[in-house]
Amino acid sequence: MPDRTLPLGVIVIEPLHVVRTGLRLLISSEPDMEILGEAASSREALEVIGGIRRRKGIVALAGLGLDGEHDAFWLIRAIRDRFPTLVILACGANVDGMTVSRALFMGADGFIDKGTHPGEFVESIRMGAAGPMVLTGLPINSFGAVVDGLDRQRLTEPILTEREREIIRVAAEGLTAREIGSRLGVRERTVTTHLGRIYKKLGARTRVSALAAAQRSGLLTFAQAE
Repeated sequence: MPDRTLPLGVIVIEPLHVVRTGLRLLISSEPDMEILGEAASSREALEVIGGIRRRKGIVALAGLGLDGEHDAFWLIRAIRDRFPTLVILACGANVDGMTVSRALFMGADGFIDKGTHPGEFVESIRMGAAGPMVLTGLPINSFGAVVDGLDRQRLTEPILTEREREIIRVAAEGLTAREIGSRLGVRERTVTTHLGRIYKKLGARTRVSALAAAQRSGLLTFAQAE
């Protein structure tokens, strides 16, 4: 749950200046929200996020209009890998189910259509920050395409991010979260967050079952005893 002693922090990542300005004005008008930063590109977004000391109660709105080598999907994966505690909500206009499924597969926690009513838009940000996945503004007949798209993504792309693969490999050595953090140079809480996401992606409830699932998926290999 987000820390309600502070306003919900929002980072707006949107290539179009007029859209970015509109989102800033909308969000800033809410008494329980504040804009922590804005960015027009993926690289700029990572710099902005990296400069924010606060790590709880933050939502990154990632505009799917980001294109080029470091497009919106690259950015979502990069944020999820580097800043696992942030909530990521993809935003787009007139996007199809496959596009939404790709954003979710890369690590987004939900999707909000830019054509959504302003009141529903900000309420969706609150809901996403609280935990449940939001798919606001997505036509009902698109949900099947989202599910199918997720299944296809799992067959063609790595289900875990690079950092998650690194953590599950070290976890296989039997180290505690604190020991994993010490080995990789990250905080224990960050490791715990990553492990939680790994379990969710692999459909596991414990580390043992997660390791078994990772081995079945080819994410882990163990040397055979001679």
